[in-house]
Amino acid sequence: MRGDQLARQWLLIQQLARSRAGLGLDSLAEELGCVRRTVYRDLDALMYAGFPLVSERREGRVYYRFLDSFGLADVPFTTDEVLALAFSEDLLRVLEGTVFHDSIRSALAKIRASLGPEVAGFLARLSDSFRVLPGPHKRYGESRQTIQVLSDAVIGRRSVHMRYRSASSIRDSLRELDPYRVWYRSGGLYVVGHDHQSGEIRTFAVDRIREIHAGERRFTPPADFDFEAWIAGSFGVVAGPATRVRIRFEAGVRSFVEERSWHPSQKLAALADGGLELEFEVGATSELIGWILSFGAAA
Repeated sequence: MRGDQLARQWLLIQQLARSRAGLGLDSLAEELGCVRRTVYRDLDALMYAGFPLVSERREGRVYYRFLDSFGLADVPFTTDEVLALAFSEDLLRVLEGTVFHDSIRSALAKIRASLGPEVAGFLARLSDSFRVLPGPHKRYGESRQTIQVLSDAVIGRRSVHMRYRSASSIRDSLRELDPYRVWYRSGGLYVVGHDHQSGEIRTFAVDRIREIHAGERRFTPPADFDFEAWIAGSFGVVAGPATRVRIRFEAGVRSFVEERSWHPSQKLAALADGGLELEFEVGATSELIGWILSFGAAA
C-alpha cells in the first residue's frame, strides 16, 4: 500500500543517513523486514526523487550511501538537515503573525525550491504523515510592530519606551526598558531586561505591550548577566531565588510525571508505595504553586 511504501522509504532514508560507509541490500532488507527486490525499488525511487544517493562496489558487493550533502546554492545541507527543515513548519505555528514566522517560512520555501520538484514532492508526502501539533499558545498577529522594535533594540543595544499592562493590573504603566533578550517559553514570547522603573531585571510578556518605540539612549548589558542562569531558577517564566522543592506524587500520576522533563535540575526517586518523588531547585513562584495544585490530591 502507498502508506506502507512511504513509511518504508522514510525508514530507508534514516538508515542510509546514519551510515557513512554505506549499506548493502541484504542489510537494508533485514532492517526493513522486506525482500531485496523491494529495497532495490525503493532505492531507485529515492534516486529518481533526487536524493543524493550513490552506489559503490567494494570486494564484490554493492553498497549504497548518501553523499555528504545536498548542494543548495553554495551551502551544503546534510540529508538529515533537509528532512528536519521539511518537518519544522508545524513548529512555526506558535509564532504565526510575527516576522520570525514569515521569514523562516520564506526561507523554507526557497530551500524546497532548490531541492527540485521531485524531492520537494516526496518531502510534502512525508510531512502529511508526520505532524507536530503545538499546544496552547498566544496569538501575535497584532504584535508584529512590537516584536520588530524589540528585535532591533536587542541587537542594537538601544533602550525602548513602552506602555505596558501586567496581568494583575487594570491600568497601563509607562516603562523604560533595556532589553537584553527576547525569548519563547510556555506558549508565549517574553522580553527580559533592566526595568528603569523598578531598577531591577524584569520579564515582560510581549503581547501585553500596548505601545512601544525605540529610545535614543544606548546601553551595555552588565557583564555578570547570564541569561541561562537567569532562567535556570524559574519553573515557568517568572524568575525567583532558587529553592529546593520536593513533591511526592501518587502512583496514579507517576508515569505522567517521570516521562517528562520539567526542569534541568530535576531528580526522580521511586517511592515504596509505587509513587514518585520529584526534586528540583526553582523559584517558588505562583507558576510552580499552580502547577502543583493542578494534580490535586495526587501531589
